[in-house]
Amino acid sequence: MQYRSLGRTGIKVSPYALGAMMFGAIGNPDHDESVKIIHKALDAGINFIDTADAYSRGESEEIVGKALKGRRDDVVLATKVHLPMSDDPNHRGNSRRWIIAEVENSLRRLGTDHIDLYQIHRPDPDTDVEDTLAALTYLVNSGKVRAIGSSTMPAADIVQAQWVAERRGLERFRTEQPPYSILNRGIERDVLPVAQQYGMGTLVWSPLAGGMLTGRYRKGRASDAHRARYGFAHLQDEQRLDVVEQLIPVAQDAGIPLNHLAMAFAIAHPGVTSAIIGPRTMEHLDSALAGAEVSLSDEILDRIDTIVPPGTDIGRLDMAYDPPAIQQPTLRRRPAEQRAAAA
Repeated sequence: MQYRSLGRTGIKVSPYALGAMMFGAIGNPDHDESVKIIHKALDAGINFIDTADAYSRGESEEIVGKALKGRRDDVVLATKVHLPMSDDPNHRGNSRRWIIAEVENSLRRLGTDHIDLYQIHRPDPDTDVEDTLAALTYLVNSGKVRAIGSSTMPAADIVQAQWVAERRGLERFRTEQPPYSILNRGIERDVLPVAQQYGMGTLVWSPLAGGMLTGRYRKGRASDAHRARYGFAHLQDEQRLDVVEQLIPVAQDAGIPLNHLAMAFAIAHPGVTSAIIGPRTMEHLDSALAGAEVSLSDEILDRIDTIVPPGTDIGRLDMAYDPPAIQQPTLRRRPAEQRAAAA
């Protein structure tokens, strides 16, 4: 592996990060097999593991903790907080109350005394970002966390958080974890340039577009892939499937599988530090590792740009974040009596 700087943290990480979302009940419930997958990834040179408290409600963190016994010091360990961990309305979000409590649970499950990168899994419009940063600053000062990051934050929110951290003397987000793939290039317009401007590292998720760039989802064909069971709308998006059909010949002409084309594309961007691979089985990991030496030529990248123009999203990735202005109609519609240009 050729290790890269994680922003300006001084931490060096592999261009592939091992995502642990598929370890546990929602993916691979076999702890022993999952541990073997993690060990093989580490043996291959991957030194960056990303998980979250919400993945299988803590089970993923527990599996990662088991795998890192005796190897913790060689791994850059990242986890996240925000998503619901129970039906209690306060067991979620970005409040100081929840962050301070939940980090202890993550440390226990991971079997460690510190987290290298602690990330806010999603923005929380109900919580003042200053309170969130103050809580995270306390964790850094206490030694429980080494660096902090955000995930799926709009560019404007990233800028606001950086401004608040500077003006209030708080720890700032050192990384961002956005979705990025050939099918979802929207972050090239704003998020990646903003992250580069502030010296933030980026670990991008879903470089295979939620599974669509594996070659297992084709137009007019049913898929037996694991993710198909969850009914994600993006897997049946005709526009996205049309683009996949156009990308397959590009991969064939390059002499590589479609998933290798997708991963090589993601890590070719100068604003991307690492791309997250999320294997559920040893076969998935082996397939990803087989493409680690793939480098795309300018000709291939130009062909991809022709099919999916830079800064363009093809359809919508189901797991992407929508801010309140998109979710709530009342924030984008004037009252009926005020909508006409003239009385």
